[in-house]
Amino acid sequence: MTANTSKMMLVAIAAIAIIAGSVVATMQTSENQAFAQQVIPPSREKTISVTGMASTSVDPDLLNIQFGVETQAKTASEAIDSNNELMNQVVDAIKKQSITEDEMRTSSFSIYPVYDSITDPKTGIYIRSELTGYRVSNILSVKTEKLTIGGDVIDAAVQAGANRVDSVFFSLSPERQLAIQDDLIGKAVMNAKSKAELALEPLGQKIIGVKLVSLSDFGYPPPPIPYYSRADAGFEAKAAAPIFQSEQDVTTTANVVFLIGE
Repeated sequence: MTANTSKMMLVAIAAIAIIAGSVVATMQTSENQAFAQQVIPPSREKTISVTGMASTSVDPDLLNIQFGVETQAKTASEAIDSNNELMNQVVDAIKKQSITEDEMRTSSFSIYPVYDSITDPKTGIYIRSELTGYRVSNILSVKTEKLTIGGDVIDAAVQAGANRVDSVFFSLSPERQLAIQDDLIGKAVMNAKSKAELALEPLGQKIIGVKLVSLSDFGYPPPPIPYYSRADAGFEAKAAAPIFQSEQDVTTTANVVFLIGE
């Protein structure tokens, strides 16, 4: 093989390598362009954010009552002893109304001093505070599925010595509320989609995808119903007080960010 022939072969091989490299580069460029046409950069995405809502009203399954005993005496120990005696009577009385210990909880127990303000009898100017005794407050909460015995429980407690009835209200158990909220999720999402479609129609746009979904579960239980705060303030227990239950509103919301396009 001559020197000229060898040079020609090297030149041919080099040319082939250059052509092959160009072909590969062209193919990669074409693939990249095609991919770029399919994927929309986040900075160029068009979106619409909509909040959908679904709600329902259901019958409650829990009765909540909060009441207790307040006593006052010159010493803390005397006030505690008096309070314990009355509270034991109250607990015994409501147990007779089919309330079990599992349905009772101590909501709060407090002891605090009681002071009188001493003033000058001639001028009426304040002089000092004088300790006159101690007050003990023991508040009991009852949570029961027996929805119809609210009036009987309250009246039994008051007759046994309870001098505070702070609230009476109906609610949903956590398990039931969660189940209801889960059932509403799909309806809330569809409500968001419907709102988005109505907003996009006059703009000539439509939903082409979903970017984000976030859920919020919340209910709107009615506020506690004040009953009577002091049984010793002129209240005389007679017939069972009527307690009527009310439906509970449960709401689920879904915030959806839709991708939109023509």
